[in-house]
Amino acid sequence: MAKGRKIDVDRPKARAASRYTIYNVTEPAELMDFLMKKLAGISRNKVKSLLSNRVILVDNVITTQYNFALKPGMKVQVTKGKHNHEFKHPMLKLVYEDAYLIVVEKKEGLLSVSTDHQKERTAQHILNDYVKRTHRFNRVFVVHRLDRETSGLMMYAKDEKTQHTLRDNWHQIVTDRRYVSIVSGDMERDYGTIESWLTDRKLYVSSSMVDNGEGKFAITHYKTIKRANGYSLMELDLETGRKNQIRVHMADLGHPVVGDQRYGSECDPLGRLALHAFKLCFYHPVTGELMEFETPYPSAFKSLMLRK
Repeated sequence: MAKGRKIDVDRPKARAASRYTIYNVTEPAELMDFLMKKLAGISRNKVKSLLSNRVILVDNVITTQYNFALKPGMKVQVTKGKHNHEFKHPMLKLVYEDAYLIVVEKKEGLLSVSTDHQKERTAQHILNDYVKRTHRFNRVFVVHRLDRETSGLMMYAKDEKTQHTLRDNWHQIVTDRRYVSIVSGDMERDYGTIESWLTDRKLYVSSSMVDNGEGKFAITHYKTIKRANGYSLMELDLETGRKNQIRVHMADLGHPVVGDQRYGSECDPLGRLALHAFKLCFYHPVTGELMEFETPYPSAFKSLMLRK
């Protein structure tokens, strides 16, 4: 399977606009004590408020722990704008955030990006509202998408340069992007790869085993985890990221994703599309650090696969 490699450290770095006051750490200290020395006259309660409002970062990572152990060489950033608030939303879970990007877990039923017809009930709109609490000119930038009915991990950039770095170097930066799905019937093979040319027909995506001059080449690697109750639990590794790729490729194999009526599923036991992006690994577009995120398989998926 094609895997990414670390991005060239010599290339120009993407930099977010300076929205922080930066303090360099020169000796070991706890974060609370460090901030009280640097922010002259501030009270302990005020520092705790700053931490709980998520406006303190250590080496670009939001930190809320007052006794976080600082080491020489680290940098502490204090947001210049208005104080932020804890992020809470029933359709979106904040997994990771730093000065350059946000990783979230999206629930099924939520659009990834705003459209002409739907602007507010989208992950993009929700996150824009969130980052604007810090500064009214803040916004998030789309890097990739998940279908409305697909749940799981995705990321957004917090500035345009980081967005371009991620998009322009996607295959070098992203090392692992995996999904779990339940498909109809017993999958014949334990492992396999499917390749085809996918063409977006707006209402659906068509698949051709030969290059028809219209489609984009797509590769999906699959592994069968379990077969039970007339279903198969699949782990899917995308080598390319085309619209509806997994859904079309599973239908091509004669095993459509459960709940996917568009591509031939005749059953909907979960009341949702049985597709979840559970793993996302990439090299940070600015620091080059390997970032790895993974969520558990949805409990409803596990329940459906329990042998009866």
